[in-house]
This record gives sequence, C-alpha cells and structure tokens, in this order.
Amino acid sequence: MGEQQRTQFPQEIIEEYAALGVDLPALFSAGHLGTRMGVQIIEAAPERVVGTMPVEGNTQPYGLLHGGASAVLAETLGSVGSMLHGGSSKIAVGVDLNCTHHRGASSGLVTGVATPVHRGRSTATYEIVITDDRDRRVCTARLTCLLRDLPAGEAVAKG
Repeated sequence: MGEQQRTQFPQEIIEEYAALGVDLPALFSAGHLGTRMGVQIIEAAPERVVGTMPVEGNTQPYGLLHGGASAVLAETLGSVGSMLHGGSSKIAVGVDLNCTHHRGASSGLVTGVATPVHRGRSTATYEIVITDDRDRRVCTARLTCLLRDLPAGEAVAKG
C-alpha cells in the first residue's frame, strides 16, 4: 500500500487539539477497518475531506471494487468532516448512509472527496464523490452524522 502520507489539517484545528494534548492524525484516521482496507486520508477540514483507497484487496468476486468498500471510504471521509465540524467538545455518530454505485473499478486507486451539505449544531451531512484513476465517478454517497456532546468529565481520546 506504499508510503503513509501525513494528513493535512488547517492550522487552527491542529492548535485546538494540541492544546488538549491530542494526537490529531491518530484521532482522525481511517480507523482499524480503514487501515486494513488501505484508506489514506490526504486532506481534512470541516469544508473538505479527501482520501484514497486501493481497489486491489477490496473487490467482490467479479474483480470489481466492492460496494461495501466504497461505503467504508465514504463513511470514513464524511465522519472525519463531521468530527472536525463538531470540534473537540463533540463526537460524530453516523445515523444514515446512502450510496449509489455508478460504475465499476477494477484496478488502481479510488479517491473520495467529502463536502458538506449541511453543518448544524446537532447534525452534519456530507456528500462524498468517489472517482477512479481516470476521474470517472464510481459512487456518490451521502452521510448524516449526529453530533453528540462528550459525556461530562470525558475528554477527546488522546492518541
């Protein structure tokens, strides 16, 4: 899966989490499932989250990118955007994911770009467009996350 890239965050977000002693790249990673699938988050801000995932190793029996793999990439990117929007006092919990698969991909990397549709106090909705190496749309997804207050006395998880 190659060399690990470092996620780019806006400076104000880095400073907010650093003041809490939080390892931002570890907190806003692809998680264990995303890591197993080769998801890499390239850029992360409340306004836009970009990530990639290899097709190889994430296919269904016909050799095409598995729709569930596209869903994992979409939910990962939309959740990161929602968490960054909610800030250090909230946690984002996915409540609805919808994916429309437009075409198959059989090799290379797919790239997902999550942009907000709605960013409110209690919910955030992101549209995630996944494209292949030739910039053809493979999947369009929409994720809505509930933004919950951290329980009293709990802090954001430190990496």
